[in-house]
Amino acid sequence: MQLDHVTIVAPDCDAMKDFFVDVAGMALGARPPFGVGGYWLYLRGRPVVHLIASGASATPGSTSVPPTRIDHLALRIDDAAEWSALLDRLHRHETVYQLAEVPLTQELQLFVRLASGVVVEFVTARA
Repeated sequence: MQLDHVTIVAPDCDAMKDFFVDVAGMALGARPPFGVGGYWLYLRGRPVVHLIASGASATPGSTSVPPTRIDHLALRIDDAAEWSALLDRLHRHETVYQLAEVPLTQELQLFVRLASGVVVEFVTARA
């Protein structure tokens, strides 16, 4: 298992994108069509920072801007046996999780909410 990416939710994705590209030296790259705005920023050919545009306000009718936050960290599992073992452990510990398919990439995502605002994603290629 290895760290795959970090996702940051921000009201101003453009400024964050500019920082990661212009200052940190990352490259703007392809991103699946998730239905929300954002960017994927690459290092050495891998999308390591995912930016997601948050809404214009924290609640309907509010004029406040939602805070920028790290949404989740993702761990990549490349081995099918290791993915199966993860599923077994989740079931054995009665851990609630949600599965999703990534458009275009043929990958599976598995999300576990550890606490309010703390999410761990496991990602693997579809078999």
